[in-house]
Amino acid sequence: MALQPRVNWRMARVDGNQISRGSPVKSWAINHARTLIASLGTMTRQPASSFMTIAVIAIALALPSGLLVLLNNASQVSVDWDNNAQISIFLKDSTSEKQAKDLMKKLRLYDDIDQVTMINKDKALEEFSKISGFGDAIEALDNNPLPHVLTVQPKVDPTRPDRIQHLLKQLNKLKQVELAQLDLQWVKRLFAMLEIAQRAIWVIASLLGVAVLLVVGNTIRLDIQNRREEIEVTKLIGGTDAFIRRPFLYTGFWYGIGGGLCAWLLTTISISLLDNSVEQLASLYNSGFQLHGLSFAETMSLIGFSCFLGLGGSWIAVGRHLSEIEPS
Repeated sequence: MALQPRVNWRMARVDGNQISRGSPVKSWAINHARTLIASLGTMTRQPASSFMTIAVIAIALALPSGLLVLLNNASQVSVDWDNNAQISIFLKDSTSEKQAKDLMKKLRLYDDIDQVTMINKDKALEEFSKISGFGDAIEALDNNPLPHVLTVQPKVDPTRPDRIQHLLKQLNKLKQVELAQLDLQWVKRLFAMLEIAQRAIWVIASLLGVAVLLVVGNTIRLDIQNRREEIEVTKLIGGTDAFIRRPFLYTGFWYGIGGGLCAWLLTTISISLLDNSVEQLASLYNSGFQLHGLSFAETMSLIGFSCFLGLGGSWIAVGRHLSEIEPS
């Protein structure tokens, strides 16, 4: 990665003997483009060291991104579970079957309700007598003691578990309702576990991000030391720190790009290897669940975060060690 001499924006155009003044913005863009390509060329001339640095970045970022993908899939499974967040609505004894059906139609219009089914009290009593073994005792009863029951399947939002509690309060206020109940304990435990897992992933990602900064910073530091004489000569002929810093920053940028892409590739391969096993397990439960990998937005975020770490590590290394090099 040869440091290029500083480019003056008063560019000479070799066209006969005519000299024209170039655009400062165009000269700046051309100089940055040349440095960007030159830094990539330098990395390709050192394939072994470049590959090892990119591989370390990829592995460090693939672990939290893979865990995040699994967490997102686990959250999707919890949302798709059937009959796990049902609200049982016990209607008053005075509520007729027609009134119960009318209430059922009304509840289906609620935005927070996904499905409503009705359990007729006569059918419920008949089923209970068969299962319980108290058929003779039940037949001796003058009246059916069971009420009509509506089973409500609410829409579960992992980010808003309080919506179920709010819906439960609304249902209890209805005049036909004697009692609406839901065991929220499992929901709270589930969301608490998912939240703990999400925070743990961010902690791991932060620690591994610091590790990436150190790896890139150490790589750039070694590169600076190897080119110490070249940097001294550049400073002697008037090269500024910003000009000298530029190729090292672009090297960190390329490390970030390569590491992000390899991290995405590792995550995708890992999900593909697990997909068949998960699909077989889901089929045992009569489910068509499939693992989903990183979305386009998540992929772009991963690559962007990797570039940020690459630039950050190189910036820290250059800012610390470049000032120590002065021509003697």
